Amino acid sequence: MEWLALIGAGLMEIIGVWNIKRLAEGNRRAIILAFITMGSSLWMLSFALQVIPMGTGYAIWTGIGTVGTAIVGIVLFKDSTDIKRLLCIAVILASTIALKLLT
Repeated sequence: MEWLALIGAGLMEIIGVWNIKRLAEGNRRAIILAFITMGSSLWMLSFALQVIPMGTGYAIWTGIGTVGTAIVGIVLFKDSTDIKRLLCIAVILASTIALKLLT
């Protein structure tokens, strides 16, 4: 259950950052969704950290958020798909998966 909460926390973080981008583009209502999703992300993270070691949980949470946000940026906002950038994202993803498998 805690691992599902941690994954959910990472997904809510991605949605929160997407809403911050929408806010930056002038959508004032996006701030409400950003607060809700980021608040729920932190709540789910705190639930997960009751069982999952803090360093592992935080690293996986940030990994999900980082990789997911980068993918959203590429798909929705035409962010760079430079091979060096994609390789760095792949390293983050591989490290996040390795942390789960080694814990």
